[in-house]
Amino acid sequence: MPAVLTAMPSVASGEMQLVRRALAREGDAFRTIIKTYNQRLYRIARGVVRNDSEAEDIVQEAYVRAFAHLDAFRGDSSLATWLSRIVINEALGRLRKRRRTVSMPENPQAEIIRFPLNPSDDPERTMAQRQILQLVERATDRLPDVYRTVFVARVIEGLSIEETADLLGVRPQTVKTRLHRARALVRKALDDQIGPVLLDAFPFAGRRCERLTSAVMRRLGLES
Repeated sequence: MPAVLTAMPSVASGEMQLVRRALAREGDAFRTIIKTYNQRLYRIARGVVRNDSEAEDIVQEAYVRAFAHLDAFRGDSSLATWLSRIVINEALGRLRKRRRTVSMPENPQAEIIRFPLNPSDDPERTMAQRQILQLVERATDRLPDVYRTVFVARVIEGLSIEETADLLGVRPQTVKTRLHRARALVRKALDDQIGPVLLDAFPFAGRRCERLTSAVMRRLGLES
């Protein structure tokens, strides 16, 4: 029998109901969770490891691990935060392993994410959008790890100061300090080239979202 979950007041009853359905092995519940959080979790993983394919692998492994221990979710935080912690622990663990086994500079040729752009009849506008997003991504990738993770969580993903602190296991003031430094570094990298930009980076949707969802569902034995 699945464990009985008691939600904290801060966690929506609909979210807890979704968790209960997943514990009962309802395929639609798993799929809903995966599709709801794919983009957030991918952005966080990608922000840590700076590589598309590794980020996808991290998210997939994190889902499998989370679903294997879903009865441990008690609603002390939101499901998004709970899943994000698992992703960031997996991503940071891989960074530590990489540093132990590789002596060369980390990921010296991190690939550029190919962003899906809004359809446009103006080829010049489309090209400008692509160039801006690539500049934003490069500037983010070049941040030191300690600043990049905070920047991705707070600015790109839109988590609050408190949520970011909870996610990373640091004090809110530490988040503020690191975020201030990260913003300054990114601004310095961008201002001379493009000025203020809308940081709408690291999407994870469409076919990529569906592919990862299907992969996790197959590993859970819920899809052939």
